Amino acid sequence: KPFTILYVKHFGVPDLESVYSSKKMADIFAYESSDIDWCEDNYRHSEHVVEYFNTMSNFFFFIISPIMLYLLHPYAKERNLAIHLVWVMMIFVGLFSAYFHMTLSFVGQMLDELSILWVLAVGYMVWFPRKHFPSFIKDRSTFSKLVLLITVVATVSSFVKPTANAYALNCFGLHFLYILAVEMRRCTDQKALRLAKQSMALWVLAISCWLSDRFSCSFWQKMNFCYLHSIWHILIAVTAAHSSTLIAYIDANSEIPYSLPGLQYWPCDKWAVGFPYIVLKTTSKLQKRC
Repeated sequence: KPFTILYVKHFGVPDLESVYSSKKMADIFAYESSDIDWCEDNYRHSEHVVEYFNTMSNFFFFIISPIMLYLLHPYAKERNLAIHLVWVMMIFVGLFSAYFHMTLSFVGQMLDELSILWVLAVGYMVWFPRKHFPSFIKDRSTFSKLVLLITVVATVSSFVKPTANAYALNCFGLHFLYILAVEMRRCTDQKALRLAKQSMALWVLAISCWLSDRFSCSFWQKMNFCYLHSIWHILIAVTAAHSSTLIAYIDANSEIPYSLPGLQYWPCDKWAVGFPYIVLKTTSKLQKRC
């Protein structure tokens, strides 16, 4: 083998450790290198896309995210422009989820899960109520640094032990749900209470699709309907629009009460159908609210 002999003469024996590392790196980017495989038939609609509908359904994130950025801009401008990071990162959730379902690669899985973790972390930083801060934390800046540190540690740990990300996601998500439930018990605003019910109904419907696709695949294959995970993508994007607006509304009443925040729906507020957003009746800090 002339090329091999010539290579060894000029460059020496290749470093086996580096060759092994390169192969391992290539393996984690390889198609279907993830342990997870959803119910949709692989390569059914394209030889380059493993799960076609699970991939394409993520484009709803690219539609909903700019709409929410636009609708929530007046609130974010008055409160904190960093709030826009939530929906900017939701675009990356859609992007990485599409890449994961297109390839079912290990790297795609990690990017998909970690992008969700970072969205939750940013939401924690900008929206977590001050009155629920731990006693040793006095301001949002310190709280944000603590959340950032925990998120970075969870991110690094995920590459060593991938299940660490699942624990971090559950901790963030469940704690946020608990705080939201506590806040809603004190709420008397009928529009906010209706939005909370809508958010919960959408979330239950979305998680039902996820669980059914994951654990009842054989049934749905017999029914020749293997698209529940793609429906989950659409529902969870809509759920995020509703729930994040509800959280933002609670935050606005706490942090910028002088703005007299209210809830409306786009494009039809009369029927309470569409995407919820926050309207500010005033931006004058001199006006007080009873």
